[in-house]
Amino acid sequence: MAGVGIVVVSHSAAIAEGTVELARQMAPTTTLVAAGGTDEGGLGTSFDKISAALSAADTGQGVVVLCDLGSAILTTETAVDFLDDDEAARVVLADAPVVEGTVAAAVSAETGGTLQEVAAAARTASGVADPHRDERELRGGDAVERSVVLVNESGLHARPAADLVTHASRFQADVTVNGVDAKSLLRIMGLGLGKGSTVAIMATGPDAARAVDDLVALVEGGFGEG
Repeated sequence: MAGVGIVVVSHSAAIAEGTVELARQMAPTTTLVAAGGTDEGGLGTSFDKISAALSAADTGQGVVVLCDLGSAILTTETAVDFLDDDEAARVVLADAPVVEGTVAAAVSAETGGTLQEVAAAARTASGVADPHRDERELRGGDAVERSVVLVNESGLHARPAADLVTHASRFQADVTVNGVDAKSLLRIMGLGLGKGSTVAIMATGPDAARAVDDLVALVEGGFGEG
């Protein structure tokens, strides 16, 4: 069954197409559609291009849309308004940086994420704060900490990273992995951890212990990979 589709709306056709090309490297089977530039090929947005992209990207599981500038959002919202109620309900505009958000959303879609999970993955790309801030804040509370070694051959590549983020996001606790936010797909992928690497998991909050136990079991089980 086809998964969630992704539409990239930009004032520049080159930016939209380049973003889709980049994301497709990590999500080759996900439906990614670029809607950039005006109908005449200039800078701007096109109602017709966006409408066509929404239709092309929606295979029944919904569409996550990422836009670059304010007027792109307005044009996209107008296009959504012209959809019927069922179609409109399957469109989510994600407030996230276009390139980073598209990559994060594409990885989530490629690994079977729901519409809500794909949109949430895109939004994790919004953070640009100090990556060690979360760890410092956690150490100020009653943190639960455990370390585990990566046993799967591929380490924390796209699919296991998305799996880890999905698990971490199920808990109310604030969770970090090697000092970065465990609910941010891009930060987890950015760790570049391979087989044999140590994964330091830390959490604080009402379900911190359960969160840590869940992630430790996930890593020790090799993320279900052969």
